[in-house]
Amino acid sequence: MAQQATMRRFEINLANVDKELYETIVLRVAQHPSESARYLVTRVLARTLEHAEGLEFAKGGVSDDTEPAMVQRNLRGELQAWFEVGSPTPDRLHKATKAARRVVVYTWKSAAALREAIAERGVHKGEAIEIVELAPELLDGVAATLDRNNKWDISVTGGVIYLTINDQLFTA
Repeated sequence: MAQQATMRRFEINLANVDKELYETIVLRVAQHPSESARYLVTRVLARTLEHAEGLEFAKGGVSDDTEPAMVQRNLRGELQAWFEVGSPTPDRLHKATKAARRVVVYTWKSAAALREAIAERGVHKGEAIEIVELAPELLDGVAATLDRNNKWDISVTGGVIYLTINDQLFTA
């Protein structure tokens, strides 16, 4: 019998001073049995930091390798932004830059190595791809706090992320 996804609920108080955005975000996120806690935390952080109208997780979830981790569409349903998590291949990013105006990768692996692979492969508009590198220690620390119900307070100011979970502060 196949393992079921673990449903996790997140209540996130977001104060993004850099974007002048102050909201409470409530997410129900299915963690696929093959999905690591580090990947899940990165997905949720990316979703929170990119919070905007039309932003959603991929319909097929992490088990669908034809879809990005998240997409943003306008009111007409047109793809505006493509978000990847982890270490996508240059070919996948090539496809992404042809499909969307904005492509962002949230990774815990070397951003420099990913940039080099993008340049080496000659990815379409590769220089425009935004790469956000999150420290593995941060992600693992946050992953250790995961529960079925999670309450996060996130402040972003001057490009620095302050994440508080149960009186424990994480910074990136």
